[in-house]
Amino acid sequence: MEILQSEFVKSSSKIEECPEAKYPEFAFIGRSNVGKSSLVNMLANNKKLAKVSGKPGKTQLINHFLINNNWFLVDLPGYGWAKASKTDKAKWGEMIHDYIIGRENLHNVFVLVDSRLTPQQIDVEFINWLGENGIPLAIIFTKADKQSKNKNQSAIAKYRKVLKSTWEELPPMLLTSSASFEGKEDVLKFIENYIR
Repeated sequence: MEILQSEFVKSSSKIEECPEAKYPEFAFIGRSNVGKSSLVNMLANNKKLAKVSGKPGKTQLINHFLINNNWFLVDLPGYGWAKASKTDKAKWGEMIHDYIIGRENLHNVFVLVDSRLTPQQIDVEFINWLGENGIPLAIIFTKADKQSKNKNQSAIAKYRKVLKSTWEELPPMLLTSSASFEGKEDVLKFIENYIR
């Protein structure tokens, strides 16, 4: 798939404010600072589409971007150690929960994890929660350029091992780098297979 058009549509603080559900949606979520906004921009061929920040927790709303006039890319707030109040974190949690469970045109949730880290409990719990609720998902390993191919393969193998204790069939796993564009075609092909 070639992305020829990408535009910001709106930011929403709750599911009721989201755009009309007339296009398939693909949501991106991960822990704070996992490289989500950079990945969104890389996929869309638009460095300025999602706001990139060195500070964790920059994305605080549900952000809809219309791609090629036929599907929505949705940038969700990160979870984890963003410097925010407990009240704000609870609000984000509720907003993310309501969106993921209630959005009828949500086709897939991409869970981003840092390829350099061992499986983190917060990520594993979130992936399991999606599975328990029957939400289609794929895991995207980010920052592949930061380490060797062997270390990347080892990171994926560790996740497989951890998830095998709860999953009969493991979710798809993709390896990416916003810096080197690795995995871009894989992610776009994955989305294309849904919207054909």
